[in-house]
Amino acid sequence: MASQEEELQAWCGRLLTALELEGTAVDVGAVLQLASVAAHSVVRPAAPLTTFVAGFAAGLAAGSGQADDTVAMGAAMRVAARECKIYGESGASDDH
Repeated sequence: MASQEEELQAWCGRLLTALELEGTAVDVGAVLQLASVAAHSVVRPAAPLTTFVAGFAAGLAAGSGQADDTVAMGAAMRVAARECKIYGESGASDDH
């Protein structure tokens, strides 16, 4: 029986293949950490929304040549985590 980490790595690999993104490095632990910060700082459903938006932003940055994949994803995840924490500390959203 595979561990949860092994299962997530296998799933990530399968998803990358299905989306024709083979060879793309994904830090599953970092994605899960961002999801955890969003779930605990905002509301639980913010976890998938936050990771999706961060990934989308990273994809746009990498696709436009602003940064390579790793740098783009790291930057997007840092911004998203920061915003989650600020939101959690203030308890309210800004008008962004």
